[in-house]
Formats: sequence, C-alpha cells, structure tokens
Amino acid sequence: MNKRWINYSMAVLIGIMLALSISTPQANAAAPATLKYGSTGPDVPDLQYRLKTLGYFDSSVTLFFGENTYDALMNFQKDYSIEVDGIAGKQTWETLKKVSVNQKELDLLARIIYAESRGEPFKGQIAVGAVVMNRVASSSFPNTVQGVIEQPGAFTAVDDGQYNMKPDSTAYKAALEAVRGNDPTQDALYYFNPVTATSKWIWSRQQTVKIGRHIFAV
Repeated sequence: MNKRWINYSMAVLIGIMLALSISTPQANAAAPATLKYGSTGPDVPDLQYRLKTLGYFDSSVTLFFGENTYDALMNFQKDYSIEVDGIAGKQTWETLKKVSVNQKELDLLARIIYAESRGEPFKGQIAVGAVVMNRVASSSFPNTVQGVIEQPGAFTAVDDGQYNMKPDSTAYKAALEAVRGNDPTQDALYYFNPVTATSKWIWSRQQTVKIGRHIFAV
C-alpha cells in the first residue's frame, strides 16, 4: 500500500474522530454475523472500520459489503495467516478483535494515552497504546480494549479521573500506530515512572526499554 496514501488516510481518520462526525453504527453486543460479499447490516461497518484502522480499507464506511471490503478482508486474512476466503467468520472476527479497534475503542485508547502520557515523546505515547494492545492479546488480561483500560487498579489515570479528559490529535495518531502494530516496548505488559513508583512488585518485572519518563516491562 502506498505510504503517502496510508499517511493521508490516517490523517483523515484522525480528523474525523476528533470532529466526532463518523456515524458508524456499532455492532450488536451479540457475536457478530458471518459476513461475505453482498452482506448488509450493522456488523458490516464495524468490519470496515476495524480494517480501516489497520490500513486495509480505504473507502467510506457503509452498510454494504462490496468489492473494497472483500479485497481488504482478503489482504487481512493473508497477513494474519487466516483462511483466505473473503468471509468474515468466527476465526476472522476473533483475530480482528484482538488486533484492531472499533470507533468506541479507538476513542478509549486515545483517552488513556492522553491521560497517561501527554507530554511524553510521541514514541512514548505509542508505547502506552502498545501496552494496552499487548494486554488485549494476552491471556492474563481482559480480551477487550475497554476491559483492559478499565480493569480495576490497572491505570492511575482512570482512578484519578484524568481518563475523562478529551484527547488531542497526537493521542489519536499514537493510538492508530499502536493498533497497527507499532510496538516500541518490545512486547511489554507494564510500564512505570521510576521517580514515583513505590511498588516493589513492579520493580521485580523484567525491564525491556525506557522511553521518556517510563520504564516498560514484561
């Protein structure tokens, strides 16, 4: 995919999110439907939006599963070693939800990044988002972005209310980078500020890298 187009589409997506102008219907709470070429319904835009955040889908989000959705899904399945059939079935949905976000989840990810790491270098903000995504993928944590972020005691910014602040465009950009697999933490599941950390347990974790004021660990 053309790098210039990826950067452009990312900028457009960030702008749309900040303007709160996307009218993407959210998928039902029940398991999403199996989707294929010609499908319609509320799960289609959820599929398209997730593929868009990963850089596979470059069209407007709609209620119709057409050629662009089919091509994007085929490319996703190929890259993630899923049966390449252009059908969003159980395995595809399970994988997609592990490595992507919907509109609400991108909002939440940007919020926690802004709350926890505003003022940090951009790489450090991506790193905070990467920790969230790494936890989603880990069997030791909740399997959703919201579940990870709002797990009791997981993030100081949730407990003290900073999580409710409106994120800026940099936080959204960092969130998209993390969702798309940019992980400068080397698979870290934790991070802490060595100046303020008082927990002996967090110091016992294997450290992977220091970015800005945070030490990242597994």
